[in-house]
Amino acid sequence: MQRKGGRRRGTGGHEEGAVEQVLDELYSTPPSGFVSRREERAAAARTAGRQDDARRIHAARRPTLAAWAANLLTRARPEETRGFLELGQALREAHRTLDAAGLKELSAQRRRIVSVLSRQAAQLADESGHRLSQAAQREVESTLRAVLADPGAAEQWAAGRLEVSLTPPSAFPSGTAPTGPGPSEPTPPEPAPPEPAPRRKSPRPASRTRSKDELAERRRRRREELARAEQEAEQAARRLRDAHAEQTDAQESLRRADGELGRVREAVAAAEERLRTAHEDLDRAERERREAGERERATADAVTGAEREARAAARQADRLATRAGQ
Repeated sequence: MQRKGGRRRGTGGHEEGAVEQVLDELYSTPPSGFVSRREERAAAARTAGRQDDARRIHAARRPTLAAWAANLLTRARPEETRGFLELGQALREAHRTLDAAGLKELSAQRRRIVSVLSRQAAQLADESGHRLSQAAQREVESTLRAVLADPGAAEQWAAGRLEVSLTPPSAFPSGTAPTGPGPSEPTPPEPAPPEPAPRRKSPRPASRTRSKDELAERRRRRREELARAEQEAEQAARRLRDAHAEQTDAQESLRRADGELGRVREAVAAAEERLRTAHEDLDRAERERREAGERERATADAVTGAEREARAAARQADRLATRAGQ
């Protein structure tokens, strides 16, 4: 059976293998990490300009724990999966042909293999750090029985992208041969011609049979309606869990953003304080430079005046010395 997740070509001639691989990866991810991984992959596709891929990825719904364990089984046990699908096909064929012996033998295999595979799924989930409860393991068994009874369910399970557990149809064979003569029984002898003026039989037995058939049909329809209602309720609960998970992720992202904003504001305030201090240091340095310049000019003027006085005094001394020598 070909997996739904196989590679195919898109309308633009490009392969959709990338998004299919992402979906396979998502449905291999434990439910606790599904939403964050999905948003990460969808964001990467949007960044790469692959809007259609991003929408397909974002539309993926988080599986229940039991559905994830059933998906995990198809990926981790491919040989057992193939044999199980073949058993389901043989069991459905035996039921169609009313092969009582084959149906009994295959039904015994069904019970044994469903039990073994459900335990393997529980073991795989446990090895991945997610222990299945008894209720979840019963959901895995329900999925496996549905796979055997319904070819559509078999195709869904083989794709490895179940979102919820599957429910077997109410008409699934129980492992016993149907009532009534089988193909191997001899044909009954042809009845003798009726005697003249036979007594009319009472219609009540046939009427009672029809009433029983109608009652059985109503019960079957009610069981099917109940199964559909339970599946719809499970899907609604799953959507609610996804919404809660997304809300939790959004609240966590908001909390991180608030924390980062607070840190940035503190850094800006510290930088503004350092800038204010630097401006004060600059003003002080410029003031000290002006004062130093003024002192330098004053001392230069004093030096110039002292030099003039020294030269005048030297000339006066020279004149006095000349007069004294005369």
